Amino acid sequence: MDDAELVKRAIEGDLHAYEKLVGSYQGIAHRTAYLLTGSSADAEDAAQEAFVKAFHALPRFRPGAPFRPWLLKIVANEAVSRRRAAGRTERLNLRLTEVRPSGGAVPSPEAAALRDEGRRELLAAVGRLGERDRVVITCRYWLELSEAETAEVLGCARGTVKSRLSRALGRLRAAVPADLVDSPTTTGGGGSGK
Repeated sequence: MDDAELVKRAIEGDLHAYEKLVGSYQGIAHRTAYLLTGSSADAEDAAQEAFVKAFHALPRFRPGAPFRPWLLKIVANEAVSRRRAAGRTERLNLRLTEVRPSGGAVPSPEAAALRDEGRRELLAAVGRLGERDRVVITCRYWLELSEAETAEVLGCARGTVKSRLSRALGRLRAAVPADLVDSPTTTGGGGSGK
């Protein structure tokens, strides 16, 4: 059963259908919240609260719209609200999944150490960026959302995503060596702009 059918059933009161949606999106919801809060506990709370809010907002869900970006917008809003409410000004601590070189080759210990150090430098630099920059970079590169999905999550036009991302990457490039910003092994890939 696809998302559209599950959403339709959930709107009609089928809790099992909503549980399936939660199960499908729990991982990305938690990752999104974690990348925005920097805290596993806050991320868990934000994701859970976002699922509750999404359930109550289902009657306002636009039929035919994609569910994932709609849900992630709620998750992102909840995570940002929790971060603000907590008054945190500490550096955002992002955790990336391991990216292997193409062909499945295992990097040498030296290459792995350099890559890990580069990743730490990049994450620290992203953590020093403003919230708007962190969010757009998180959506596009670490969550690998398309420009359209990112626009939906941020509640803005696709062109706005492009301009925000361009400015955010410009500020990031000014803060770190160029090879760290442009390396797919440190950014997590990025995905296409489609």
